[in-house]
Amino acid sequence: MNLLHKASSPYLLQHRDNPVHWREWNAESLALAKKENKPLLISIGYAACHWCHVMAHESFEDQEVAEVMNAHFICIKVDREERPDIDQIYMDAAQILTGRGGWPLNAFAFPDGKPFYAATYFPKENWLKVLKNVAKAYDTQQEQLKDTALKLTRGIQDIDRLDFTENDQDITFSKTDYQDLFGSWQRFFDSKYGGFKGAPKFAMPSSWQFLLQYHELTQNKEALEQCLNLLDHMIAGGIYDQIHGGFARYSVDERWFAPHFEKMLYDNAQMISLLANAYKITQKPSYEIAIEQSLDFVDNWLSDTNGGFYSAVDADSEGREGAFYTYSYNELEEALTSDEFEIAKSYFNLKQKGNWEEGQNILYTAQSISKIAEEYNLSENELVGKLNLIRSKIKTLSNSKPRPEIDTKILCSWNAMMLKAYVDAYQALGHQAYLDQAEANAAFIQKELLSENQQLFRNFKDGQSSITGFLEDYAWLSLALISLYEATLTVSYLELAKQLVDKSITDFYDADLGLFYYTSTEAEALIARKIEVNDNVIPSSNSVMLQALFKLHKFYNASSYKHIVQKMLAKVSPKLHKSGPYLAHWAIVVGYLTHPFAEVVTCGSDYAQKHKSLLQHYNPNAIFLGGTTEDLALMKDKTDYNQIFVCVDQSCQQPANTVEEALTQLKALY
Repeated sequence: MNLLHKASSPYLLQHRDNPVHWREWNAESLALAKKENKPLLISIGYAACHWCHVMAHESFEDQEVAEVMNAHFICIKVDREERPDIDQIYMDAAQILTGRGGWPLNAFAFPDGKPFYAATYFPKENWLKVLKNVAKAYDTQQEQLKDTALKLTRGIQDIDRLDFTENDQDITFSKTDYQDLFGSWQRFFDSKYGGFKGAPKFAMPSSWQFLLQYHELTQNKEALEQCLNLLDHMIAGGIYDQIHGGFARYSVDERWFAPHFEKMLYDNAQMISLLANAYKITQKPSYEIAIEQSLDFVDNWLSDTNGGFYSAVDADSEGREGAFYTYSYNELEEALTSDEFEIAKSYFNLKQKGNWEEGQNILYTAQSISKIAEEYNLSENELVGKLNLIRSKIKTLSNSKPRPEIDTKILCSWNAMMLKAYVDAYQALGHQAYLDQAEANAAFIQKELLSENQQLFRNFKDGQSSITGFLEDYAWLSLALISLYEATLTVSYLELAKQLVDKSITDFYDADLGLFYYTSTEAEALIARKIEVNDNVIPSSNSVMLQALFKLHKFYNASSYKHIVQKMLAKVSPKLHKSGPYLAHWAIVVGYLTHPFAEVVTCGSDYAQKHKSLLQHYNPNAIFLGGTTEDLALMKDKTDYNQIFVCVDQSCQQPANTVEEALTQLKALY
């Protein structure tokens, strides 16, 4: 047993019985490396990572490999999800040196943390060669390695700053600027299978949120069609769990057929939010079903009784990737009646020799309900009933297998994403239970992850919160609380969002740079203080904070927030027209600035039902408030009226008496 048995991270605990003398990242580990004049071997991964498991089995559980690692290095294990600040530094090193990144990430550094080599997965024999070569170089060519480490560290420190404009002035965008943003997106679209071209294929939900807004503001049909094409193909594909609900992290092919089977909380949260907005626009039953099934998955697999949400479900079980989620032809034939099996064979595309690896079938749907119903001479309702029974039997079958492990650590920002997803699902579908779940999560976060001075913690596991929060945590929780206020009209949620943003400005914002650092001024000093700008599978912490700032500026008429928004956009503006999906969240705020942005106030004794009805419609350029108490300045002199006020920059139109009148006013703004 090594020192990882003291860790709280499930990923680190997976390695506690390795013969490698693993340590956690802390001052004591770095001091030991300095004392013994040994390089650091920093191995970074996460609990649901398939290739992390592979390298662990091949190398870290091997006595021969462990002896070499223990003799020459101070070996440190890092959970990238707990410590994304450390991960990003050494990921930058790997990408600078090799042009590629990924996990497991293995970096070699001097005791002060400055890296001189970094790369990803190695098979055992290659890893042994790397270990021996690095150890020899450290003993015989240390000055050369120091020179490499110095240059590499400078590259890591500079990488976030090189593309920013020196413009410190507020910037003004026009409607034409916003409309032109779409041009850089079109080369990325996969119009055949949905999503973006190439493989592996990630959903990138924030990108499609921009396209929904773009369609709403410009009436560009292609923007909506591309988004719906993505959702339709993902829901039909193997990346979507046809039995248990929920989405896998990515597809290894361009057709969304074969997933990398781990399921992450952040992916599912963002996909549910995207589906909710798409449902508001289209009312497609398949989107409603996917939302309900995915939240059912979250409830059954990722929900703690304390109101928090777990981080992930592993890809592997029984020593094999996807074992829980794939099925042989024969086992399904045995689990179902002959009639049920014939339907399942057609609907889920089962093959006798398997449609995937080792005779296994990934369940996916290539034909519509109507076509299958016609094939079996059934009504659509009859077929849906039979499919529900078939799914239930297959779920019973899969639940008889050993379950994949669950990463039970609770992360603040990921919980905030799921909090927002429950709110978005409530808005779209109107189910009170979803709003209740969101409020339970908000209560958990306030109790366990928030100190009295509004300092957030990153993590929670076994009753402990040990890591101070990053910008990502403050930004996502602020945005989620704004959404929760809009759904409940409980002003304390909005006030807390404002307090968190104010603390972020104090602790993370660099007024000279015009952007927020990822780590606070009080955080542990690493070799670089990173700035996260590009949107990826998770939008950047700066762009999420940008949206929170803009919305709070509207709620509180706070010009100081708007000034920061404009300064942030000025810094990234040269990249906006060429970065497409990788600045999608920034582009959404350009849409806020270039088109009318409404403040919708619903008042009077019957405000609650009207307010709920308004939220069921897609209005991306609006904030919603109301009630019977003047707890915000925007509500002054309005609470005595049973009406809806649609305002822009606090200038209100003729009060609307019905939801339909208010929606007509909103649509007319664009």
